[in-house]
Amino acid sequence: MNNYIIFFPDELRAETVSMYGNTKIKTPNFERLAKEGVRFDQCHVQNSVCSPSRCSLFTGQYVHTAGHRSLWNLLKPHEHNLFRYLKEAGWEVRIYGKNDLFSNEAVSLSADVFENKPGLGENPKPAASNEEQGNCMLFSPMEGDYTHHSDYQNLKAGMDFIRGRKAGDKPFILFLPLLFPHCPYTAHEPFYSMYGEGDIMPLRPACENKPMYHELIRQYRGLEKASLEKIQAVYMGMTSFIDTLLGELMDCVEQTGIKDKTMLIAAADHGDYAGDYGLIEKWPSGCEDVLTRVPLIISGPGCKQNTVSRESVELFDITATILEDTGITARHTMYARSLWPQLRGGAGDPDRMVFCEGGYNKNEPHCNEGYPQGSRPFLRIPGSIYQPKGLQQWEHPESVGRAVMIRTKSHKLVLRTYGDHEFYDLEKDPLELNNVYGTACYIPAQKDTERRLLDWYIATSDSVPTEADSRF
Repeated sequence: MNNYIIFFPDELRAETVSMYGNTKIKTPNFERLAKEGVRFDQCHVQNSVCSPSRCSLFTGQYVHTAGHRSLWNLLKPHEHNLFRYLKEAGWEVRIYGKNDLFSNEAVSLSADVFENKPGLGENPKPAASNEEQGNCMLFSPMEGDYTHHSDYQNLKAGMDFIRGRKAGDKPFILFLPLLFPHCPYTAHEPFYSMYGEGDIMPLRPACENKPMYHELIRQYRGLEKASLEKIQAVYMGMTSFIDTLLGELMDCVEQTGIKDKTMLIAAADHGDYAGDYGLIEKWPSGCEDVLTRVPLIISGPGCKQNTVSRESVELFDITATILEDTGITARHTMYARSLWPQLRGGAGDPDRMVFCEGGYNKNEPHCNEGYPQGSRPFLRIPGSIYQPKGLQQWEHPESVGRAVMIRTKSHKLVLRTYGDHEFYDLEKDPLELNNVYGTACYIPAQKDTERRLLDWYIATSDSVPTEADSRF
């Protein structure tokens, strides 16, 4: 029986990793992992925010199936998930890092150990120029050494667990949900200053014909004053820090002699604007590739080495892949697909469509990040880095209305309950700069894509439990 390690940075978009197109960044350990396994070039998440994306990933279901569209609807005790399946089948489940996945009541059902180690240094402070640049989340460098960071402490806990294992111990799954490169944009040296503004790839400009939330984010955060190039440069440094941690983890796996029976997966829950389109962070109804496309690299027993799979896949396919490898049969409906055909060197589905969805209706304010009740601090802490985001959502709920995306090989369609729809010709406009929704010459392709989206919604609109009730 194999072991499984999931190395999982938060907010790492694919295109900032070297093998996905960034010629300026140093990520040698992601390259090393790719040479040892299979790199998926077009992996897309099912939601562009942390918790919904993870709930989808580890259930193999789309976010609408069980209403996992907000930061506060986490997995409940009745919901099946990858970790619970493995725990019940005899694997030891260890999780070190942030919890954007389980409700308190569900943790013990799915994990033997779930800890989030604190950092050893002081919290970073906003950069001296931050006030002049608006609330852009650009912070000063972190004090101390990078080993003081909470991500390193969680990685160390995971590596200590690996090194402490003895012959005859149960197989394990180790999940490392790290924090970086999640904003605020900062890092320890030398990573903070590793890249200058001249080292970044050209940023996507602010565009016309974009949804209203683009302009509102810029207004609420004062981003017209921000140094977006500096933000991108620091984000790249944060990514190189994550790459360094991946290298230490890979060394640990090799040194402890478990490499030949351990599948190592590197992925992320979503991306980050990091200055593109004149924006920062992410948005609950954002569906641009910089948010939905994430790295996915898998190596381990049975995986063909130094292979690239270029067909589209979805992040939650990780769960279907691990379950197939273990021989465990899911006891709930999953829409995820196993990636084993590609891992063995075969082709993926050339016509596969991928989907992302998010946002909230006006009649569900409890989903809103600016909701002024409960334990949410967004509107009640003066100067909070998230206060502008919460205020925007609360004062302009139409800017965070529900959205759904379908992405084919050639087109991307985003439909929204409020505001502007989007349609892009990805062959002519891969950077999504020209929204052609409603343009006469694109109507046939737009209508065909809308039909495909409707077919998908009908097929996945709910899931019937596999357990049957007695009808007396």
